Amino acid sequence: MEIMLIGYGKMGHIIETVARERGHSIGCIIDKEDDWQTAKDDCQVAIDFSIPSIVKNNIRKCFDLNLPIVVGTTGWAEDFEQLKDYCLKNNKSLFHSSNFSLGVFLFNKISVYAAQILSNYNQYSPHIKETHHKYKLDKPSGTAVTLAQNLVPYYPKVEIESVREGDVFGIHEINYRSVADEISLRHTANSRAGFALGAVVAAEFLCGKTGVFSMDDLM
Repeated sequence: MEIMLIGYGKMGHIIETVARERGHSIGCIIDKEDDWQTAKDDCQVAIDFSIPSIVKNNIRKCFDLNLPIVVGTTGWAEDFEQLKDYCLKNNKSLFHSSNFSLGVFLFNKISVYAAQILSNYNQYSPHIKETHHKYKLDKPSGTAVTLAQNLVPYYPKVEIESVREGDVFGIHEINYRSVADEISLRHTANSRAGFALGAVVAAEFLCGKTGVFSMDDLM
């Protein structure tokens, strides 16, 4: 595939490396607004790891180009339903996820299974803590929000604690506390490579499809 990279920070650079390792090429890079003026229209798919304030416009521009887009940027949940509706009505292509890591996908599944069991015992209540690097713009993280949403059928209200420090790639913890003890689930990202690989595999999956997709569809 020829890929359009939207956002060329640390994630963008790693995605470029992973994409080339998997035999793809980078058709163009959009890192500032002016770059859209020279964007190539022969790319097969776009991957967006930009910033929350511009991701909605990036998605719209890709829709206008009839370009499937994989979005790893978080912090735009308030716009999701509107963009989803537009995508479905106009036969566009959108793949979205708060986290592209296989480990996080499995962590989500394990957390739901744990909630099913623990919700039968009233003494336990969940608490989510997420820790990321000090430059991450959205708070709480999209992954933490997804974890909390998945627990809503069992725990209508889940507290999320956010920490920003150093260059942490991502730590997510779910602690079930009682007066007597504590049960903890934890996922730690050791690098950004897992996120990049997941995004590129999602782009491979999305090509040739229309609709709105997530990691549940991919996995």
